[in-house]
Amino acid sequence: MSKAAQSVCKMCRRENTKLFLKAERCFTDKCSFERRPYPPGQHGQARLKFSEFALQLREKQKLKRYYGLQEKNFKRFFSIAEKSTGNTGESFLSLLERRLDSVVHAIGGGASRRHAKQLISHGHVLVNGRSVNVSSFIVKQGDVISISQASLEIPTVQLGLASSQRKEAPGWLEIDKAKATATVRALPQRSDVSVPVEERLVVEFYSR
Repeated sequence: MSKAAQSVCKMCRRENTKLFLKAERCFTDKCSFERRPYPPGQHGQARLKFSEFALQLREKQKLKRYYGLQEKNFKRFFSIAEKSTGNTGESFLSLLERRLDSVVHAIGGGASRRHAKQLISHGHVLVNGRSVNVSSFIVKQGDVISISQASLEIPTVQLGLASSQRKEAPGWLEIDKAKATATVRALPQRSDVSVPVEERLVVEFYSR
């Protein structure tokens, strides 16, 4: 577990931004990015000149790691966004935000997205009163997402709910933190997505 935790922390340093992958640790002075805000490795502090392709790749990797997806699923969601009407980059971000694990994480059901995925896969999350165990489930306007009452006693859920108090709720969700529920009142717009990414570069990467 310690080896995996170390590699997770290195992701933030590699992408040169805090991805908040370690939950509460990210808000303390133990955060690796705060202590060493440069890429890992012996050349981490060197000034490097990136090519256009490298910039596109780094933005793609940053976004993929932020949402905790493997390349296959990440590219699948991009393909869906590419076929939709409107701006591809904004549609892509909207789809990623509407994933069930993203909503559960926003509620505070998991201290991190990884914990949110575990809660979903173990059947602790309800959508409109019915259990859904697929993290990639896409919520739609009017859906009500909640954590089952019995699951509120789980330590990681309690930690996530406590951590969520310091985060601002997304404007497209109506969240009741006391009841650990969220109602989708509108589809997320670009202004609702807080991840520091230039989605244009991600689109360019996949359009090569």
